[in-house]
Amino acid sequence: MKSVILFQLFVLFGTLNIQGQPVPAVEENIPFLVTFGAQSLKSWGDDDFCQTFFFVIPKETKVPIYLRVYDPDCGGEIDEPKTEFNTKTKFSIFGGTGAVTNKDAIKTNPEGDYKSGNLLASKSFGTESTYDNKWYSFGPFNPTEGELSESYGGYVFKLIAEGTTGDDGNLYKYYMSTQNDENKKVEGGNAFTFEYSFRLNDDPNQVSHIYPYIDSKVISVKQTNFDWDNDGVIRIVSKAKPGVVITCSKENEWKESEHMIEEREKNSSLDIQFVKNKVTTIRNNNVVFFIRNQYGELLPFYTVPIGGIPKYDPKPAFKKQKEVAVVK
Repeated sequence: MKSVILFQLFVLFGTLNIQGQPVPAVEENIPFLVTFGAQSLKSWGDDDFCQTFFFVIPKETKVPIYLRVYDPDCGGEIDEPKTEFNTKTKFSIFGGTGAVTNKDAIKTNPEGDYKSGNLLASKSFGTESTYDNKWYSFGPFNPTEGELSESYGGYVFKLIAEGTTGDDGNLYKYYMSTQNDENKKVEGGNAFTFEYSFRLNDDPNQVSHIYPYIDSKVISVKQTNFDWDNDGVIRIVSKAKPGVVITCSKENEWKESEHMIEEREKNSSLDIQFVKNKVTTIRNNNVVFFIRNQYGELLPFYTVPIGGIPKYDPKPAFKKQKEVAVVK
């Protein structure tokens, strides 16, 4: 059943011609992804110093692809130092059997065989300025080097960022491209993750968004957030929800809350909005977020929402029942 739902999802994805190659996407309004060094304090906003993203290449793609990282070093103006920069970050790309279908690959914590599949490329970046505010390209990769998955709609590549040493925050972005030296989209490609670790805007007027997909079998969801720092509110917007405020975490703590899913919210995305406090703005706020369904299964966040950005509709349209003549 799950594979059928995912296949239908990616058919929809391709029909809408949504492009998910920039990570984070423009629609998310998230400045950077963030991964801290292994000796960092979790209270700085990273619970496990590791983040995994998946990139899907349509089976019809014939050209080589590149996975590009913006500002992969940890030592420049956009990164977050504790004292002096001393952090190394390792970026690793996996394909082949098990890259995404191995159950350890889609857990929230880097445990077990989370580096499943074939290691295709890997590189560590330290404090050197070579790639400060610049792009580094992994590849080229033949699309068939990914794991072919009908469930996910194509060949899947896994990109893991790990803070191997140090205690600073590395801020970076991704882009899936057909070119080595520029960002040129892969037609029909997309990206997703099951646990999002990211930097919020400092500007209190900027709202960030992430978009979990709700399939037809979801009855309820449990959201979990870490180290929100009481920096305003986090709310759910959907076709049926105008902005339900969820339970939010303080510094270095986890909080969760459950929310029922209405029928008209299924087969579409939720809009999880991060709305900062406009009075006591917190700078350099990093947060971790994931969401599960009633079975405890993690739901994927797509960098561009499947079905479009959901809009609250207080007056849903109901189909008029056909009148039946009664014979007396």
